[in-house]
Amino acid sequence: MGVHIKSYAKINLTLDITGVQGGYHTLESLACTIDVADSITLKKRKDGLVNVFMRGMGSETIPPELNNAKRAGDMFVRTFGTTGADITVYKNIPIGAGLGGSSADAAGVLRGMSKLYKKGTPEELSALAATLGSDVPYMLRGGFARISGRGETVIPVSSVLKLFFLIATPPQGVSTAECYRRYGERAAVPRATFEAERALKKGDIYTLGRTLFNALTPPAVSLNPQIETALNELCAFFPVGVSMTGSGSAAYALFDSPELCAWAKSRYKGSFPCFTAKSVPAYKD
Repeated sequence: MGVHIKSYAKINLTLDITGVQGGYHTLESLACTIDVADSITLKKRKDGLVNVFMRGMGSETIPPELNNAKRAGDMFVRTFGTTGADITVYKNIPIGAGLGGSSADAAGVLRGMSKLYKKGTPEELSALAATLGSDVPYMLRGGFARISGRGETVIPVSSVLKLFFLIATPPQGVSTAECYRRYGERAAVPRATFEAERALKKGDIYTLGRTLFNALTPPAVSLNPQIETALNELCAFFPVGVSMTGSGSAAYALFDSPELCAWAKSRYKGSFPCFTAKSVPAYKD
């Protein structure tokens, strides 16, 4: 008997760079999970091996040593002294888009292993997650949240809002490391997260739309001009706001109703694959 987990993608509604610590940029970000998910199945093994099989989106070519799902499984076994697992990840989250697919897989494996072996408190899983990547602690929980530091601080945010997105995915990715390096050469920018969080809590989608912001957009566009094309194409539908998620390359438009979002999707004749998505609440397990 195995375990089946859905692990959702994320959108950064804001992404502010707040400084540098230990050679890494620190950030503040307002994020939400969306109803695009990778599906993960886990089955116990009698030995200590963790086998990860990737399916879809070209993920089959990811080397095991670079696979966050494999790293998460191995770390869980070492930490809790369990036997291993055969894990299959069915990819639906576009790769290299800033939607958190790799982090979602790592978080999903931690959640799945915890269910499979009935080990790991939320605090213990969060500590493991923090060693696997800046988005992984947030992806363990999902929902609306403010993320701070190097991603290790995750504060839930309550809101009545449901958000609807049209997401365009330029095929050329962006190197996250190079994007941050180029950001480091730029002047400081205003911070948007506080105002956006206040709007989200109030249920004010129009102020939220005006405060969407990503400090990494200029360096990401310098690395991949397709992102600017995608943002301009999405603006044509007069959404309440547009922005980029993560370090790219996905751009998104925020709408205040599913009908308007679907209308924009039906009329999008732009350069890139696109899809609709909506915000989803935090995991209950």
